[in-house]
This record gives sequence, structure tokens and C-alpha cells, in this order.
Amino acid sequence: MSYKMKLSIIVPVYNVADYLAKCLDSLLAQDLSLNEYEIIVVNDGSTDNSGEIAEEYSKKYSNIILINQENQGLSAARNTGIANAKGEYVQFVDSDDYLEPNVLGTLMNQIYEEDLDVLRFDYQNVRILSDNQYEVFQPYKFPHQVDISKDVVDGETYMNNRMGYACYACQFVIRHKLTGTFKPGIYFEDTEWMPRMMLSAKRVNSSSLIVYNYLLREGSITNAVCKEKQRKVLEDKIKLVESLLKYQQNVSDNSWFNGMIAATVISIIGCIVADFYNERGEYLRRLKELNVYPLSYYHASKSAARKIKFINCSPWLFSLVLKLKKGKKC
Repeated sequence: MSYKMKLSIIVPVYNVADYLAKCLDSLLAQDLSLNEYEIIVVNDGSTDNSGEIAEEYSKKYSNIILINQENQGLSAARNTGIANAKGEYVQFVDSDDYLEPNVLGTLMNQIYEEDLDVLRFDYQNVRILSDNQYEVFQPYKFPHQVDISKDVVDGETYMNNRMGYACYACQFVIRHKLTGTFKPGIYFEDTEWMPRMMLSAKRVNSSSLIVYNYLLREGSITNAVCKEKQRKVLEDKIKLVESLLKYQQNVSDNSWFNGMIAATVISIIGCIVADFYNERGEYLRRLKELNVYPLSYYHASKSAARKIKFINCSPWLFSLVLKLKKGKKC
């Protein structure tokens, strides 16, 4: 397949009218010519004026393509963008986030110089202050900084030695033919997709350049808290473990998979204790039937290692102690 341009940036849009212009402006403020990259905006059935904003930009700029579809969710919107992309490489940008100016040229130069299938770059967290100004901050979470080794390696090696557990699709530029598709209708679609994509890659490297600004805000998918969504979050985490167990059968070294499974199981038990403690017997039984124990210590922090040791002794007792600790904090 011949490609008409270097890069396709895919931007799924759903009810982000307050943020979309900043996102698109940042994608236009790059050191690539308009005929070198395209911006595919997939309006996924927005009910605010996000579609109108996107249409105004598409009329004004020749490299912005607007696709309107009925609401199908983030994965489906990304898949629509992938199917319509004309670039040799693909990048994903969420519509409430934005890029640093003049960074894409540097990324694409490295990609072509090293003939990469995948390039991972760094990001930073931002939040909006009361005066509508953006502030960079670092909340407590898994370390996200990329490995800045200069060695080009295959995807499996990169996962095991340099990946970590921050699996954000928006942190990569990927060769189009290796992008694959996202599984619709699930949370944690990035973590389910990433190992499939990475295992198909033969040449992977990192850039320490901070490219991406990730906005943490109320009302996002990540912050949804209603009981129905809590249930789905828990069920989708269990589905994620099932997927990881399946994919690790195709690798020679499953260290990364074992570590990610351990991190996910810790999170699952936390969800059970916080929201579904009365059903803990059923959920803990399901985990046992998946044969996830003993959990791996691979790349575990000191805190995670203590939890893993406790869980490997008795998931039931760990959940009880965790519940008691939470009760004391109330």
C-alpha cells in the first residue's frame, strides 16, 4: 500500500466543545507542512457544538478531515480514523488534550532515520486552574517517563525491558500497517490494544521529548464513578487479565505480561473491596480460576511487592485487611 503523506493524527471527539479548539490549534502549530500530515477528526455523535467547531476547522485548513458518525465510543471512533488514514504512520490524540508546539518534525525525523515501526515519546499531566490557565503537575501514579536508551529493539524486548505499565495509545507514533484496531465497548482499551500492536513491531525506540499534554478533568471517562460504571470497570479489568493471559502465550519472555497481570489483579481486589465487598467470594473465585497466582514481582514497586506477597499468601485475607483499613479511614 502506498501512502500519500507521512502522518495521520486521529482525534476522536465527543462533547468536548470547551477543549477542542486548543487541541486542534496545537496540532496545527507543528513543524511539518500541511501536505505532510493530516488531522482526522472523528465526531462520535457529539450533542454539544463540538461538531460545529470541527467543521469550521475542516473548512479553514486543508489537512483537517472531519468524519461524522453516530455515537459508538472511543475505540470505534479510533477505528474509523485508522480505516480512513492516508499516512504512513498514525498518532492518536484525545480531543481534550494537546501537543507541545513544533515537536512532530523531530519525531518524524527520528522515525525515518531509524526506520522505526513504533516510536514512544514522553508526556506530562496538566489541569485547568480557576482562571482557565493550564498547569503542569504530577499526580501519584505509575512512573511514566520513557526509557531514553538509543537502542532500536523489537517490540517484545521493548515491552520487557523498557515499557513499564503506562500503556497510553496517545504516547506512540505507529507504522500504519501495524496499528491494528481497538476492541470496542471496553474500558482500558489502550492496555488491551498495546501488547497486540507492540508484538507486531520489529523496530521500536523512544524519544525523551515531552510531546503530549494529558488533561485530567472531572467528567472524563477515567473519573466516572456511578455504580453501573464501577461494575463495568471491574468486569473489564477481569477481561483485561483474560486477554493478557491469552496474548502471553505468543511470546518467548512473558515477564511484562506477568507484571501487568499482577498490577491489574491488585487493582481488581481494590475495586472489589471498595465497591463490591459483599460479592468478594465470587470475584476472588473467578480470579483463582484464571490461574493468575502466584502473582509476579516483575517491576513491582516496594509497596506493590508487599501487596503481592500478601495476596499470594491469601487473597481473601488481603481483601479483609484492606477492608478494615478502609473502614478506619472513614
